[in-house]
Amino acid sequence: MQLQFGAGDVFATLVQDAYGNAPSVANPIRLLGLQEFSLSLDSDLKEFHGQGRFALAVAAGKTKATGKIKGALIQGLALNTLFFGTGVTTGTMHAIQADTTGALIPASPYTVTPTVPSSGTWSEDLGVIDANGRPMVKVASAPATGQYSVAAGVYTFAAADTGQRVFISYRYSFTSVPAKKIDLVNNAMGFQPIVRLQYLGQFQGKRALVDLSSVVCPKLSLFGAKNDDFSVPELDYSAQADATGFSLGSIYLSE
Repeated sequence: MQLQFGAGDVFATLVQDAYGNAPSVANPIRLLGLQEFSLSLDSDLKEFHGQGRFALAVAAGKTKATGKIKGALIQGLALNTLFFGTGVTTGTMHAIQADTTGALIPASPYTVTPTVPSSGTWSEDLGVIDANGRPMVKVASAPATGQYSVAAGVYTFAAADTGQRVFISYRYSFTSVPAKKIDLVNNAMGFQPIVRLQYLGQFQGKRALVDLSSVVCPKLSLFGAKNDDFSVPELDYSAQADATGFSLGSIYLSE
């Protein structure tokens, strides 16, 4: 008898990217932080009936091999391997600062220059909220009461608003922190990466290994953000026969 306990480990290797190209070097990825893995084999049943209530014959028709991967830590290379397949580039990290402390509008010249975190560079205005929770109106220049203008990260307000507290939001970048960038390309339908998926479960010295040669992942639930909980990514997958057309893969069991 063999029991299975725990989430186990999943490994994915890119077989073909979203453009149909095999990688020059296959890069296996271990999906860390795994919480759930499942494999379900579901066949259509075809029943042949005569005059009686019960079928005279039952045959299995088309069979789906599908499953779910849940809880893997968010990694750019893993997401590209499993779902996007368009490539990962290294660039500059971008972030958003939504100020909750606020700053007082000073007397002349009535400007506020936010201190960008991590010595970053201001890149885009995302609005200003006044002390009453109302959004202020952005204008090109010469703001009146309740308005503001911004240029190169310097926010200018009306003289009549001197002394009021404002909450500034903006986007910024910082070169000190590298980023993995995945472009969300609008490819034609049918363009998706194909991966080899391997799962290992171990309990009481016995192992179970699932090796699926050709897998497509049609659904990714990435940012299920909650106020008081972790965001847990989920990925659905569907297995297909390999290039020979005869093999889906293999299952290995200790017993």
